[in-house]
Amino acid sequence: MKTLKWGLIGCGDISQSRVAPALRDLSNCDLVAVNRKNFALAEEFAVQFGARKWYKEWRELLADEEIQAVYIATPVNLHAEQTIAAAEAGKHIMCEKPMAMNARECDAMIAAAKANNVKLGVAYYRHFYPVIHRIKDLIVSGEIGKVVIVQINSASQYNPLPGEPRHWLLEKDQAGGGPMMDFGCHRIEVMLNLIGPIAKVNSITNTLVFEREVEDTATALFEFENGAHCFLSAVHSAFEPKDTVDIYGSKGTLYVDNLNKGTLRIVAQKGEHAETLPPHPNLHQPHIDDFTQAVLENREPGVDGEAGKAVTIVLDKIYRND
Repeated sequence: MKTLKWGLIGCGDISQSRVAPALRDLSNCDLVAVNRKNFALAEEFAVQFGARKWYKEWRELLADEEIQAVYIATPVNLHAEQTIAAAEAGKHIMCEKPMAMNARECDAMIAAAKANNVKLGVAYYRHFYPVIHRIKDLIVSGEIGKVVIVQINSASQYNPLPGEPRHWLLEKDQAGGGPMMDFGCHRIEVMLNLIGPIAKVNSITNTLVFEREVEDTATALFEFENGAHCFLSAVHSAFEPKDTVDIYGSKGTLYVDNLNKGTLRIVAQKGEHAETLPPHPNLHQPHIDDFTQAVLENREPGVDGEAGKAVTIVLDKIYRND
């Protein structure tokens, strides 16, 4: 079997729990090297996941001729610079979400990938959830009729302290925004995938509970080009966690009580029944597998740079409230 030789830029919690294990475990992947800002821990991380090399500086990793592709798992403000440099070094790129700080940066990333004939993917891993595929099939088949309303609620109580590893998510110059930027972006990708392009955006972003640079509470109302409406919440301030997707059609309704568990209840003219379609135990593995195969087969990945940019365009409108 052909394999793709990977370098990993950034060894934070997502890399530790999902990205590096996937690059280690997938038979079509070969994790060659890692880059870690805290270089004292780089060797330990590399050994844990079977990488043969470790670098303190990410540009040194890009100069490694053995590496064919890089996974960029750094704060959002670094994505554009690192993606463009990787493309210019001839590396295929899988970039963490959200793709960039704004759509202008996305354009530059896409242009660099095209100019250097490399693949660019964005880590919207929910695109590959079995429950999302099932919902799309139900919509396309017409079983629930015309989609009229979508309601998505994503909430948790989250406020890391200064000095904690993920505190950068609350620093506007690194993260760009709060929960809407961090995990609301995943739900926007789900909407675009299931329903189609968005025509109008209205939003409210506030800091209601915590003192911080970015919002802790965000809501958005969308009108799709096909006329459907959607309400989306992305919240760090709520006591009770939520991860729901409800889709109301003219002939039926789809209820997902927990998107990350893949629970689906279908209410339609044929009756009501429930299905459970859980994602892979490593949520990142299917999207990394798809991207790797896309490179090896010379096709576009399931979530490419244009798809990542489409999400960021919506995020730009949410934070401008236009």
